[in-house]
Amino acid sequence: MSDTASHGTAHRYAVYFAPAESSVWWEVGSRWIGRCAAQGRSLPQPVVPGVSSLVQQRLTQAPRRYGWHATLKAPFALAPGVEFEVLRDRLHELCGRFEAFTLPPLNVQQLDDFLALVPEGDSGQLDGINAVAAACVTGLHALAATLSPVELQRRRAARLTPQEDALLLRWGYPFVLDAFRFHMSLTGALGDTPSQVVDAIKAAATQCFGALPACRFDSVALFAEPHPGADFELVEHMRLGR
Repeated sequence: MSDTASHGTAHRYAVYFAPAESSVWWEVGSRWIGRCAAQGRSLPQPVVPGVSSLVQQRLTQAPRRYGWHATLKAPFALAPGVEFEVLRDRLHELCGRFEAFTLPPLNVQQLDDFLALVPEGDSGQLDGINAVAAACVTGLHALAATLSPVELQRRRAARLTPQEDALLLRWGYPFVLDAFRFHMSLTGALGDTPSQVVDAIKAAATQCFGALPACRFDSVALFAEPHPGADFELVEHMRLGR
């Protein structure tokens, strides 16, 4: 795990769900994307039959940069005058409001233009996930810097719905609260990737993750981007409950 003292002046922070570092979920997920965000090192990726390693590396480049995770509060800069310790303490306090739970089964699906692990279940089974994510968005919002016009324009390039645009203006990210969907990204944008390559990656991911035991949601992870464009690093796991 990274030294928290070294991240007090990071460019941006993010609040994620990330499996415990000692878990098979962290090991398999980190190997899938090809990097351990806790140790800051590259990892060999599993072989995907019919897909070259170069293509595999290219298609997993985006999730590799951010580390193995599901977003709860998207990357943000701290507001002027807000210290890292304030963010850390506020997140610790927030985590104390929730108890650990087991995630519903996670299945490989295509979301928009990328592949991800998505929980299967009815709305009641997803309530715990959604409650933690909503608390992270609303409870930490006052600590985050306001988006610049350039950042707003970049977000709006995704052709947001009116609801998503309103959420972007209010909370700094469009896919929150009612628009939130828990997912763990397996690829970046697939673009014009041939369907047989997408099918091969989907089959390999299903094989990698399908046999794993149930995944526990027992902590929230604070990540940091040390400087603009750098890979995100795991700073600390903060356990749920008191």
